[in-house]
Amino acid sequence: MKESKEKFYVKFRGIRGSFPTPGKTTVEYGGNTACVEINVNNNLIILDAGTGIISLGEDLVLEHIASAADAYERTPITATLLLSHIHQDHIQGFTFFKPAHISSTNLEVFGYSDFDEGLDIILSDLLFSKSFPLDLGDIASNLNITNISGNNEIIILSPKYGQPVLKTVTSKDDFEPKGEEVIISCYKSYAHPQNGVMAYKIAYKDKSVVYATDREGYMGGDKKLARFARNCNLLIHDAQYTEEDYSSTVSPKQGFGHSTFEMAIESQHLSHAEQLAFFHLEPSYCDKKIAALDEHYKTIEPNCFVAKEGMEIEII
Repeated sequence: MKESKEKFYVKFRGIRGSFPTPGKTTVEYGGNTACVEINVNNNLIILDAGTGIISLGEDLVLEHIASAADAYERTPITATLLLSHIHQDHIQGFTFFKPAHISSTNLEVFGYSDFDEGLDIILSDLLFSKSFPLDLGDIASNLNITNISGNNEIIILSPKYGQPVLKTVTSKDDFEPKGEEVIISCYKSYAHPQNGVMAYKIAYKDKSVVYATDREGYMGGDKKLARFARNCNLLIHDAQYTEEDYSSTVSPKQGFGHSTFEMAIESQHLSHAEQLAFFHLEPSYCDKKIAALDEHYKTIEPNCFVAKEGMEIEII
């Protein structure tokens, strides 16, 4: 992670939905599933753990090794991982995230569990005990997994705390970052089957980024999301389908929990977001088709773009 003191930037690591799509037709935009890296005021925040998290982990380990010749003197890797939900394309890279297997790594994981079990039990069952050589308890890093319950909680990242602090809030003022704080706000949406999805807002000073993947548009737009994302600098929004595929008479995608490009633009306009990144792209869309879509929608909304693997956006 490059120096980010008083900086705020976003890097896309995986932009596909549903399943990875490696191959010669996805080289330009990338074929890895959902993962976004955010570096803000020397805090590393990772949004989702699709296969895109694997390359991030490799880069972090290289930086870790380069920090000192003696393994015991190297700068520890510290990260906060936010899971939008537990569908496979958002967690399938977690077990192959190399920093998780280094004993000096500090990894805080937050996510929503709508089941009887906690998030730690769910991740253990889905990713480890029955499908991986290690159990969750065998992971070498200092791993802490925390359930978040809904819209009245924030996560505070601040030098004075040293680690993320989860707090229940009662006042609108609590959502505003103060000084060196980075505030992560949560919005639980039920526009994705079967147990909903968590959107996140990362705010530092007077800037903010909103991550709203895996959600389907409502008639007239999602007013709650618009309020949550109001005036953000970057809205990363699900745009899996073209309208033609969404409304297909042969294989309609209505009710699948994903948006069209038009729905994403509607959310941008309702929220007055400064920029819009189309995200969670349909895996069958090749580079040529995506480039054509990118060009077309820029004629409708100049401040929108299709996210690419490796693309960096500077917020501050």
